[in-house]
Amino acid sequence: MSATLRTLHAALGGVLHGAADRVVHRIAPLAEATEDALAFVAHPRYRGAVAHSRAGVILAPPDLVADVMARPDPPESGWACWASPDPYLTFAHLTQWWRRHVQPRPESSGVHPTAYLAPDAEVHPSASVGPMAVVESGAVVRAEAHIGAHAVVQARASVGEGTRLGPGVVLGYDCRIGARGIVHGGTVIGADGFGFAPAPLPDGSGKAWVKIEQLGAVRIGDDVEIGANCCIDRGALGDTVLEDGVKLDNLIQIGHNVRVGRHTAMAGCVGIAGSARIGAHCTLGGGAIVLGHLELADHVHISAASVVMRSILQPGHYSGVFPIDDNRAWEKNAATLRQLHGLRERLRALERRLT
Repeated sequence: MSATLRTLHAALGGVLHGAADRVVHRIAPLAEATEDALAFVAHPRYRGAVAHSRAGVILAPPDLVADVMARPDPPESGWACWASPDPYLTFAHLTQWWRRHVQPRPESSGVHPTAYLAPDAEVHPSASVGPMAVVESGAVVRAEAHIGAHAVVQARASVGEGTRLGPGVVLGYDCRIGARGIVHGGTVIGADGFGFAPAPLPDGSGKAWVKIEQLGAVRIGDDVEIGANCCIDRGALGDTVLEDGVKLDNLIQIGHNVRVGRHTAMAGCVGIAGSARIGAHCTLGGGAIVLGHLELADHVHISAASVVMRSILQPGHYSGVFPIDDNRAWEKNAATLRQLHGLRERLRALERRLT
């Protein structure tokens, strides 16, 4: 499988330098690419890596064109550089083009003989339902959607146009996902949120937990991608909401009644506790935690493994890791830590007076 550099450039734009008729057989990392491959570099700080790469074509910013073309020992047809003002974005579009044209996915539609469709389920003729999948009563699967093997679309749930549910995905009853979504295998959308009321045991030995039924659903917008083995809980009364363009990595927990703003992205193992509100265009690094009922403004960025314990109402980049301790001691230490900068300035002022 292959494509000419000229064909790729015609589809995606930019400026070509050197051997424009070179044939690209694969896309590869810069350090591993050979003369039949295309690689990319996003920033001039990787200039040293460019010098040692044997990639026949390098997608690079304009500042690196000279470095790409000056590499030693060029092949007989010479080196090629594809210049783009935003190589990383062009690379993203290139991977989409490559999948569509060079590595096309099977376009099979229809219902597998082993799948189950409720008599009143609505499945568009262009949609596909895989082996052992289930589409329950009143559910809707729209045009070009794909329901993977063993996936379940529960009663009255809705799958938008062109959305793909991977193997083993569960879309809970009354939940819905918009158009062009991707949900990777094992994710459960619409499990019960974690809600229990304590009740005294008859023998007075302690308390038991009485379930609070979760009566809401989950609403997911368009162009949302959800990684493998995520859990997005249904709301207790209102709905849990993921707005358009949200991107979730693997193993993420979204608690009941959380709202995630459009185009926010979260890395693996993030946990968002119930009723938190995450703004638009936010990012959360891997393992970050947001406690319940807090709010993050738009354009807030949380570092990996940070624990958000208060609302953040101003855009910016925030970090914070604090060791576990007895709660009373931890609260005292945390209060002291927040005053540390002021204490340092007072100490410096005192030192200046003494000297």
